[in-house]
Amino acid sequence: MYLREDALTDPLDTWLASAFAPQRLEHTIAAMADAQPVAHPPPTGIPAQSIITECDAKLERHRAALDAGADPTVVTAWITRTQADRARAEAELHALASITPHRLARAEITALVTALGDIAAVLRDADPADKAKVYRQLGLRLNYQPETQTVRAEVELSAHRGEMVCVRGGIDTTTPPSRCVGDDITIEFRW
Repeated sequence: MYLREDALTDPLDTWLASAFAPQRLEHTIAAMADAQPVAHPPPTGIPAQSIITECDAKLERHRAALDAGADPTVVTAWITRTQADRARAEAELHALASITPHRLARAEITALVTALGDIAAVLRDADPADKAKVYRQLGLRLNYQPETQTVRAEVELSAHRGEMVCVRGGIDTTTPPSRCVGDDITIEFRW
């Protein structure tokens, strides 16, 4: 079954944008903040930082040995090994920083949403590949129901988000979404 893309994306984008309407914005931002992964204590870089400190002290001693007249070939080998150890420890610290999850505060989410401006226009003008990525991240699934000529769109949200939103209506509707309790958001578009 082939359907025109805009017959699905336009109402879907309108529904997504309705979540950012002024009367729903506070609730949407709270839901976005709550949906973030639980912040786990970041792994510590204390061992790596200790190695870096130790390497810096060794490098000072190696330079002092050179100044005192030690064999430059031997000291250069020491310096090379110490610098390699230091570089490995720095890489470990950098890796730890990149895997430490960062939860956005509500104020940060509000700033991002505000910076986007008109969400409906942003979605309408978005690159199709970017839009597809957003749909994938939402876990969007579309199922055509031939007997009723409807498309059922489901968005999977994390289970801990509580009250979910369900939208039902014609393809040209922009009515605010109704509220319901469930694990998924379901949107049906009728022809």
